[in-house]
Amino acid sequence: MINIIKSGSRGQANHGWLQSNHTFSFANYYNPDRMGFSHLLVINDDTVKAGHGFDAHGHRDMEIISYVLEGDIEHKDSQGNSRILPAGEFQLMSAGSGITHSEYNASDTQSLKFLQIWIKPNVLSGKPSYQQKDFGQQWGLTKVISPNGDGDSLHIKQNATLFQLFMQPNQHQLFTIEEGHDVYVHLIAGEIELDGKLLKPGDGAKVDKQSALHISSASDKKVQALIFELGK
Repeated sequence: MINIIKSGSRGQANHGWLQSNHTFSFANYYNPDRMGFSHLLVINDDTVKAGHGFDAHGHRDMEIISYVLEGDIEHKDSQGNSRILPAGEFQLMSAGSGITHSEYNASDTQSLKFLQIWIKPNVLSGKPSYQQKDFGQQWGLTKVISPNGDGDSLHIKQNATLFQLFMQPNQHQLFTIEEGHDVYVHLIAGEIELDGKLLKPGDGAKVDKQSALHISSASDKKVQALIFELGK
């Protein structure tokens, strides 16, 4: 079964320096029908003005993924990590027993666009950790995060796997789903059909009780998407 979340139906927040679209309930946006999906709790599509950002704040017991679409994030945390996260790279921060961090737009002239994603861990009060990697833009599926860190993917503390997907026009992709697992698709660019259902940029789709998902490019533009496979 496929349940589509349209881009325009997402929760919105405008703080002047920050504009954000919330796929699931977050902060002042509350929708009882959108309280996450399986272990996936948050997908925020954030645009940060030049020279602004999130001051130091704390998290615990959360797997926090940042994926930069445009610009660069300047990251600092209480574990001593001070990094620049450029467009195309993934960051995975395991908050564990507690971590404080700040995230700023590293540019004084250009906007920053990134996805902030939260996944509930299956290990509580663990040691905080930080990972960062660029997986390139190969056509097809690339595993970027997994429970065991296999294939040089980033290691997450949950039975969850994240793939990035790039497709050319008229390309097709079959995504096989492990029995009992749920899948969430977030479309970043281009247009796709999931088993014949159309998704446009910013749209998402909850997929459950299926063994496979047929993905087809549906426009003359390059497709960019994230696919989460969520185990029990």
